[in-house]
Amino acid sequence: MKKLRLFILLAFVLCIAKYCISQPLAVVTSAKAYKSSLLVGNNNVLIDVKNLIPSIILDLKYATQNNFTGINLYGNCTHTYMRTNPAHSLYKIQQFLKEKGLGLKIFDAYRPYSVTKKMWNLIQDERYVANPKNGSGHNKGISVDLTLIDLSTGTELDMGTAFDNFTDSAHHAFTNNFSKNIIENRKLLKTTMEQFGFKALETEWWHYAWISEEKYEVLDLSFKVLKKLVR
Repeated sequence: MKKLRLFILLAFVLCIAKYCISQPLAVVTSAKAYKSSLLVGNNNVLIDVKNLIPSIILDLKYATQNNFTGINLYGNCTHTYMRTNPAHSLYKIQQFLKEKGLGLKIFDAYRPYSVTKKMWNLIQDERYVANPKNGSGHNKGISVDLTLIDLSTGTELDMGTAFDNFTDSAHHAFTNNFSKNIIENRKLLKTTMEQFGFKALETEWWHYAWISEEKYEVLDLSFKVLKKLVR
């Protein structure tokens, strides 16, 4: 009898596991589906970051060929987007940094799911590129890649490596041969972002994800579509 119960329990667990594995990732692919998702709550709304924070600097690497792919993945894109709560947190961070004579420069925020798939085909390493089977924080509009700038000159603070440097030197824990200035710059960015609700990715000094218990959908909406949807 015990063996029978054990067999039934094992079969049940295997069925559940098989069911979970077989479920395809739910992706929002149309303006209609996006609008429907907003009925869940206002925090799901995407916000144009530049409209919310006019003083923030955008240097959207994937809207140029100046990125690790060598390809313009975003087309003629001059705006970037985030969900309501992380976007408003960035606003607070910008105000906080302004008192120190500093500001934010964004390299990337919302990223269409289809672009993540293209990136994965080039670098299948989850330390640096999200596996499309799960989607990413960028696809959900809750992750951002950024750095600090000196407001008086507009120059970036030295972080030791460029954006999208896929080596150990981009890791937060890496300090070999780095000057005290570089280490302090990274620490300032990390402590500030985490103070306002973001979490650092240990393998990329520029990447931060919004920490929340809320569920956000993976989106595959083009920037052309978002330009019409988001104000």
